[in-house]
Amino acid sequence: MEYFPLIMLALLAVVLFVLPARQRKRIQEQNAAMQASLTVGTPVMTTSGLHGTVAGLHETTVDLEIAPGVVATFARQAILEVRRPADATPTVDDDQARPADGTV
Repeated sequence: MEYFPLIMLALLAVVLFVLPARQRKRIQEQNAAMQASLTVGTPVMTTSGLHGTVAGLHETTVDLEIAPGVVATFARQAILEVRRPADATPTVDDDQARPADGTV
């Protein structure tokens, strides 16, 4: 029982330092893969919530078309996620959209 505090301290260190570090590394790898997969014409959203389409790619920056004819330059790290085009949403059958009791 004299080693119990030492064991608890080691477990606490694992919980507070090692596990979050692994999760951060996994998230960084996912972000790097997403940024590497960017191509011209890809719809994206920035960390500030701005939606646009990739108009140009550079080593450390991305040009986004945020409105027709309006292109802004952002750091690659500012790209939060790749967005799915609005016309790619799945359609729901009319029969599936109605409740089973027949009410509309």
